[in-house]
Amino acid sequence: MKRKIEKGRTLLVDGPACVNLLAGKVEVFGAPLKTGAKTVIREGKRLAFKVKQTAHFDLILGENASVEEFEGNTIPDSWEKACRTTLALDEKPVIVVVMGEVDSGKTSFCTILANKALKEKRRVAIIDADLGQSDIGPPSTIGFCRLTLPISDPFLLKAENAYFIGTTTPSGALNKVIDKLGKMKDESLKKAVDFLVINTDGWVLGEEAVQYKLRLVKHIAPNVVVGIQRQNELTSILAALKGTKVLSIEFPSAIKKRDREKRKILRELGYKKYLKGAKMQSFPLKWVKVEGVPFGTGITLNERTLEKINAELGVSPLYCEEIPNLIVIVTEKNQRIEEEQIFNLAEELGKKVKLIEEGDEQGLLVGLHDEKENFLGIGVLNKIDYRRHIIQVYTPVTADIASVHVGQVKLDKQGKEIGLNPVFKDYYIIA
Repeated sequence: MKRKIEKGRTLLVDGPACVNLLAGKVEVFGAPLKTGAKTVIREGKRLAFKVKQTAHFDLILGENASVEEFEGNTIPDSWEKACRTTLALDEKPVIVVVMGEVDSGKTSFCTILANKALKEKRRVAIIDADLGQSDIGPPSTIGFCRLTLPISDPFLLKAENAYFIGTTTPSGALNKVIDKLGKMKDESLKKAVDFLVINTDGWVLGEEAVQYKLRLVKHIAPNVVVGIQRQNELTSILAALKGTKVLSIEFPSAIKKRDREKRKILRELGYKKYLKGAKMQSFPLKWVKVEGVPFGTGITLNERTLEKINAELGVSPLYCEEIPNLIVIVTEKNQRIEEEQIFNLAEELGKKVKLIEEGDEQGLLVGLHDEKENFLGIGVLNKIDYRRHIIQVYTPVTADIASVHVGQVKLDKQGKEIGLNPVFKDYYIIA
């Protein structure tokens, strides 16, 4: 479909779509498009093509894609002012934390600000700490990348480094998110970055979310916090940030709210990107360290305790291990063990009992690291062989893997997200 857009107007395109600029002068989030350049827009994403000189487009629209044309610029004036204020700061480095609800335009603002800083010859980097809607790095990670050219979509960047959190929401891993984000900030500044933009998750409502965001800001110590507000949803957070420059900017009218399914589809594209070329690999557990599962972290049970377990449950476990205040028991599938049996066993042993069926681990997302704990990539846990002490992971990583960090996100065999599976939550390290 051909489309002519006059100077001073903006073309909004909702994906899935492909936009080819045939002629004219156009910008996307401050990044100039080259004539002949094709821009792919993912399902659930919207891009604004600002026409600076009459432009001719060739559009290929997928199912449920849409196109709208607007007079003028869809970027709010408050965004432009916030960018100017931030870029005018004398401090070096400049660290900017961007906050807002889900689908408030955080990624768009980060992209615009980073592009403007790049034009001013700053050494720019972005940290993406939005676990559920990450563009830099796989979902459930905190990703980092330096910019060398203006970008229209951070998803096109490949993470230089990432920290695997293992969940798509920070609420179950607050300490870990704050700690790893702080480390990522420190590491990025060692790479001579002098303008750092940090995107955060959309969890801002409720007292727990407020306290989390305040702790995060205190730990990061940014020069500026930019809050995108539709009404007053950030007031409690922004008002409490004493000693930090705060810029409150408006919610853009051109932002399109996405439902939960659309956000899930975007995450699945992220998994697909970082699992491309994956194959099944097996690792003896004596070769790799596995974190987040009940294997090798405790002590072996004595014969007397094993006899009590066999007698109460009526089955012989595949594996047992004792960690502080908890006994882990792995059984074969479909053993038909009742809750009352587990309760009685816990009473007899004087400890909480966690029962796991063999195969419960299948589909869990994992982060893979080298011996220095550098992030290598992600994989999907296929199996823990408790008899042979082998772990099977579906991953494209070919470098030497020293540790496997097991998360709570579960995928099916087609890479579709099933949801969060807390099967190993008792052992999941979130501190």
